[in-house]
Amino acid sequence: MVFLRVLSGFIELTVAGLILRFNNIEKAIVLNGVLALIGPAVFLLSILVGLVGLSDKLSVPKFMFIGTGAVCILIGARL
Repeated sequence: MVFLRVLSGFIELTVAGLILRFNNIEKAIVLNGVLALIGPAVFLLSILVGLVGLSDKLSVPKFMFIGTGAVCILIGARL
């Protein structure tokens, strides 16, 4: 999970540098749109890695509860 978060931070810092370098609003919007796709993917992957790590300690209903919570967070972030 740490690697995914570090990778996500590196990608965001790289995009911020590209936005500063290009200094163009159209390109900034495109780059920001790419970040909008990467963020939720990293979120879901980090939850998946955590759940795989806890798979022997959690029951099926708890897995479903955590998965439902993750989906609710994504839905709430989009509204």
